[in-house]
Amino acid sequence: MLGRWLTRLVDAQARWSTPFGEFNHRWLSALFGPIRPVKDFLNGTWLGHPVHAALTDVPIGAMTVAIVLDIIGQPVAADVTVLIGVLAIVATAVSGLADYTDVDGTARSRATVHATVMTTALIVFVVSLVIRAGNPADRAVPIVLLVIGYLILTVGAEIGGDLVYLIGTNVNRHAWRGAGAKWVTLDLGELGDIPEGGPTKAKAGINTLILVRTGDTILALHEQCAHAGGPLSQGTLVDGCIQCPWHGSRFKLTNGHVARGPAMYDQPAYEVRRNDAGWEVRRAPR
Repeated sequence: MLGRWLTRLVDAQARWSTPFGEFNHRWLSALFGPIRPVKDFLNGTWLGHPVHAALTDVPIGAMTVAIVLDIIGQPVAADVTVLIGVLAIVATAVSGLADYTDVDGTARSRATVHATVMTTALIVFVVSLVIRAGNPADRAVPIVLLVIGYLILTVGAEIGGDLVYLIGTNVNRHAWRGAGAKWVTLDLGELGDIPEGGPTKAKAGINTLILVRTGDTILALHEQCAHAGGPLSQGTLVDGCIQCPWHGSRFKLTNGHVARGPAMYDQPAYEVRRNDAGWEVRRAPR
C-alpha cells in the first residue's frame, strides 16, 4: 500500500520533473557525448552489470553503520563512516548521471525525482559532516541530521528501485528468453531468400531476428536491443557490429557480445542453416 502511495506521489511531480529532466538530459548528453568510453565505463559495459546498481548499497550501508556508531558512542569512527558514505554517494551519482542520459518518458521523470531526493540527502549529510568536523561538545545536531538524511536516502532508494522493478530501466530485455535446442523455421515473409548485406528482419517462431549475409556466411541476432529494446533492424552496420539506432550500443554480429555501450548485456545470437524446406535457426549457446 505504501509503495503505491509513493508511486502516485512521484508521478504527481511530473509538472516540474519533466521539464527539469529534459534540461538535465540536454546538458548531460552534451557532456558525455565527446567522452563515450568514459560513459561506457560508468554504465558498466566492461562489467556486464550496471555500475550504478552495484554502488548504491555502499552509501546506504555506510550511513547505517554510522548511525549505529553514533548510538554506541564511537564518534570518530562514526565521522569517518559518514565521510565514506558521502564520497560513495558522489561516486554513485556520477554513474547514475551516465545512465540518466539514456532514459526518457516516465523513466526520465522518475529518475529526475530520484536524483533530486538523493541530492537533498547528500546536502543533509554534508551539513552533518561539516558540523562533525568542528568537534562539537554536543553531537545531537549532527546525529539528528544524519538520521534525517538517512530517511531521505531511504525514500530515494525506493524511487530508484521502482525505476528497475516497475519501469524496467537497465533490465536485460532477454532475461527470460530461453536458449532452446530446437531448430525453428525462419520466416522471411515476402522475401524469397536471405538477401546479401542487411540487416534483414525475419521471424523465427515468436522471435524477431536480424540477418546479415555476406556470401555463404549468414549471421543472426535477436532484433530487440538488450539495453532498452531498440529495433536493431533499423540500425547500421559498423566494423562487424550492429549499432542500435536508439542509444548507439553495438553488438558483434558473430556472437552478440557487447562492443560498445551503454548496453551491458550481450545480444542473443543464432545459428543459421538451410535444408530442403528452407532456412532454419536456433539460439546459439553462450
